[in-house]
Amino acid sequence: MSGIGLRLRQERERLGLSQKVFGEIGGVEANAQGKYENGGRAPKADYLSRVAERGVDLLYVLTGAPTPAQMDNLSQIEEKVLGNYRAMFKEDQDAIRRLTSTLAEHSLTMKVNGKLKL
Repeated sequence: MSGIGLRLRQERERLGLSQKVFGEIGGVEANAQGKYENGGRAPKADYLSRVAERGVDLLYVLTGAPTPAQMDNLSQIEEKVLGNYRAMFKEDQDAIRRLTSTLAEHSLTMKVNGKLKL
């Protein structure tokens, strides 16, 4: 099993659904779902549309590349921080996560105690 079938199964499992339930969502029987997943049959567009409505990442299923996270709601500063973070080595990312967690906890404590003026 590889390609679309494997990725379709991974998405089904990610959503915690059985082949039977997932097939029903897509409008097919469990045996057809099994054939999709083992590569014996290719899913049709209407099936893919229905499973996408239930949270399946179709870009991932079809290409192997996950749909990029939407960043429409980030400010320019937040986008820059995130870009810098992604460019770091894993060890540095770990340090940044620890630092930001500590700073957030400190800020929350200060707000709760009324010591922080906003």
